[in-house]
Amino acid sequence: MKIATIIVRVLIGLLLLFASISYFFNLMPAEPMTNDNFKAFNVGLVASTYLMPLAKSIELICGLAFVSGRYVTLANILILPITINILFINYFMSPEHLPIAGLLLLANIFLIYRYWHNYKSVFTV
Repeated sequence: MKIATIIVRVLIGLLLLFASISYFFNLMPAEPMTNDNFKAFNVGLVASTYLMPLAKSIELICGLAFVSGRYVTLANILILPITINILFINYFMSPEHLPIAGLLLLANIFLIYRYWHNYKSVFTV
């Protein structure tokens, strides 16, 4: 189980690092958006000027934490809301990317389960 945890942690970390670095350095061309609702949502995100850089910065920090194996407990909690939003955005507006978002959420939940002993003190009365 320890090897599976390391594999999942590193794969999530590499995915988050790839997504954030490609955003900051414009490495990937933007996909043409066919869904008008998704296009309007994306325009709103870009117009906010802070939300995408904030989310991608958190992805970068969490990706580094996952790959290095340090502060994984904190990174799990930080990335969970972003992962849930990625899942919902893909479910409602871009269902062709739903499998990747679902795997990302399942992997995040798996890591929370594996590091549950670190979260026990938060949930005690």
